[in-house]
Amino acid sequence: MEQTSAQGGAYGVQVLIAGQQKHWRDEVASQIRRAGYATTTVDCGLDAMTVLALGLPVDVLVTDRGLKGELCCDKLASEALALRPDLRIVFASDLSKSSLLRNLEMSDGVDGPGGDRVVALDVRPDAVAVTVREALGCRA
Repeated sequence: MEQTSAQGGAYGVQVLIAGQQKHWRDEVASQIRRAGYATTTVDCGLDAMTVLALGLPVDVLVTDRGLKGELCCDKLASEALALRPDLRIVFASDLSKSSLLRNLEMSDGVDGPGGDRVVALDVRPDAVAVTVREALGCRA
């Protein structure tokens, strides 16, 4: 688990990033830090759930859509929302696969407050950070 924070961050917003590929985690963390948010990165869903279960502050979970393992992307989202119903979740894909920004209503049975989860679907270099900002703006 790697934790970094931006000096003068955006009011202490904490973003947890879960992805198996180090280059992806590093790129997403860099985007999010440039936006002024603090980041913690993990390489699997189990580690992400450990961070959440320990009660560490997390405002947004960013997960790689291709996350595999016992706690794959969708299962991680389900478990995270069961533990923290107000958590915002952003699904993103590997930046190199040309898929990263649209708010989507997901129909696979895992919805956050108000039925919303956010998916980054844009190739802009700051797409995930912009989507995180939008997810935070949806908070009640």
